[in-house]
Amino acid sequence: MHKLSDPNSWLSQYGDILYRHALFRLRDPMIAEETVQETFVAALQARQRFAGNASEKTWLIGILKHKIIDYLRKIIRERPHSEEEQALFVLQNETFDGSGHWKTDLQQWSAPENALQQEQFFNVLEMCVSKLPPRAATLFMLREIDGLDSGTICKEMDISSTNNLWVMLSRMRMRLRECLNIHWFGQKKD
Repeated sequence: MHKLSDPNSWLSQYGDILYRHALFRLRDPMIAEETVQETFVAALQARQRFAGNASEKTWLIGILKHKIIDYLRKIIRERPHSEEEQALFVLQNETFDGSGHWKTDLQQWSAPENALQQEQFFNVLEMCVSKLPPRAATLFMLREIDGLDSGTICKEMDISSTNNLWVMLSRMRMRLRECLNIHWFGQKKD
């Protein structure tokens, strides 16, 4: 078993990275701060179970991810589904024309790895994610940032089937593409 550093040093060592991670996902400074505090409390309680299979930082980020998922699960259960349905309807109308064709030229997305290397792109992506409905933003984070599989996401987000998840992910990606087309590639909607 590996030894952890002094818990009194965790805030100075890992506080900033945990806070940025939480803020990016939760988009609320107070909730992000509370979630980081809950992470430190949970880590203190679980110190004896730290096996040392990962770095201390990775271990703390793992705890934080669980705290974020717990928080998001709670607010999603409290939120009426009609808001999400309305947001998805608006998204569909913004993304497709009257005959069901894409409103944007997707050929520009052939090499997104080049754009991801640029800090400016990350800032635009973060802004676009912040414009998504909260549930869609959470799905983006779980799938694209955290790399969770469909089954895990369905379970964590209380989604009835993978088909529903795929539809939601598809719509979320379309909205992100539209936003990035406008704010990164400089193309306005027709």
